[in-house]
Amino acid sequence: MMKIIDTHSHLYGDEFKDDLEDVVQRAREAGVEKILLPNINEDSIEAMMDLCRRYPGYFYPMLGLHPTDLTPDYKQVLDRMERMLVAGHPFVAIGEVGLDYYWDRTYYDEQKEVFDRQVQWALKFGLPLMIHSRSAQKELLEVLSPYREKGLTGVFHSFGGSVDEAMELLAFEGFKLGINGVLTFKKTQLPDVLKQIPLERLVLETDSPYLAPVPFRGKRNESAYIVHTLRKMAEIYDCDPEKVALQTFTNALEVFPKAR
Repeated sequence: MMKIIDTHSHLYGDEFKDDLEDVVQRAREAGVEKILLPNINEDSIEAMMDLCRRYPGYFYPMLGLHPTDLTPDYKQVLDRMERMLVAGHPFVAIGEVGLDYYWDRTYYDEQKEVFDRQVQWALKFGLPLMIHSRSAQKELLEVLSPYREKGLTGVFHSFGGSVDEAMELLAFEGFKLGINGVLTFKKTQLPDVLKQIPLERLVLETDSPYLAPVPFRGKRNESAYIVHTLRKMAEIYDCDPEKVALQTFTNALEVFPKAR
């Protein structure tokens, strides 16, 4: 059976409270051997950690403040989060962090400040980044560029941009692009873009419960559905699905060594 890592899934959410065991079982049956859990705010930490305790060695937590979860007391929230990054902490990455100006630009400058601080955590604590970016490519590069030679690693989650945008991001050598169900959508440009990108620079993700792939588009996403993205990727690279599974598995552990 293929071994797969879902590098981005929010299975600790309320969307899964009624059938989580079934969701996990389906993921295992699909070949998903590890699931990485990005944090989004303080309130989600305990549910995420509870999931990791229930399934040790299967779920791996991250810590971060999502750009759309900023509140007026964001500085205090960050202070409390940073105190959790003590010796022996369980987190495999700083995430989900980044910039999002798609719906709301109220916290335009604050988002950049918060992202920059969390990039500094990644350096301070030797952790990769799980980066969210929506309608923010220019600003993202502004924040990250001063750190280009600092050895940062991570994933640009849910990539769906152009070839030029992909190349701007992949100029950061320690990073991969996270590819999810959007790859299977009818109107996406991603298949053509990926033909210009080495498979070695990609990881698979679901972003469950969001962005379910065809044939489940519009429904709740779950980790088992990652196989549909994998098969589409194999079609694009004209190779066996097993090759995509092995390469993306290797890529994921390269970025997230604490999930080995």
